[in-house]
Amino acid sequence: MKAGGFKKFRQRFGIAAPRVAVRTHVPWYLRWLLLAVLLAFSVALAAWMYDAGRRFAGFDRSEVQDELSGMRRELQSTREELAKLREIANAAGSKMSIERTAQARLAQQIRSLEQDNARLREDLAIFENMFSADARSTQALNIQRFKVEPDGLPGEYRYRMLLLTGNRRDRGDFQGRMELLVGVQQEGRNADDSIPERAAAEGPGFKLAFRNFFRVEGTFRVDPKVKVGTVQVRIFETGSAQAKATQSVTLGS
Repeated sequence: MKAGGFKKFRQRFGIAAPRVAVRTHVPWYLRWLLLAVLLAFSVALAAWMYDAGRRFAGFDRSEVQDELSGMRRELQSTREELAKLREIANAAGSKMSIERTAQARLAQQIRSLEQDNARLREDLAIFENMFSADARSTQALNIQRFKVEPDGLPGEYRYRMLLLTGNRRDRGDFQGRMELLVGVQQEGRNADDSIPERAAAEGPGFKLAFRNFFRVEGTFRVDPKVKVGTVQVRIFETGSAQAKATQSVTLGS
């Protein structure tokens, strides 16, 4: 063997030969599985360390969740109580409305009874006058308690009066009509307005037929722009052009 060939042989298989490393072959899926296990362990360790840090700092997630659940239950209870209170308030409001309506009706009934009582007193005064010496006189007709007051609508007025006759047993019922003469002022000028007008003087609302006394009540309307100063009532007997009785009232400014 030549010297050169021996030298090469020694370099390959002798002490000076290069080192050979023997490694075990690991499949790729085992490598990925091991990596996943290490990653999960790292995540779990990090979560444990994070939770331990929060506990060490005084923050407990379970306690916060319990407290949050308690607050939700308390909020629900508060809502239910609020709903009950609203129902009670609505019921109380309805009850108060009913009571107010009842009070208004009662007040209206009281006013009506007071008016009826006043009318009864007036009737009693009429009967007392009828049996007095003045009522038994021969005077044909008397006008008593003539009043004129503004009514609810603009330009509308309500009037009322009592007509009392003398002793008419020998003459029968009084037959006639009524007329109102309204003194108005408009744009600085005075004028008189007859109600009803002469063409309607015999209207059914102004006819009169009674024996001893008669209560007259009604309304009339004028232009809302005018100012009513005086109102005069005239009572005419059928077949006579001259008034049997007259009376005037002056309205306040």
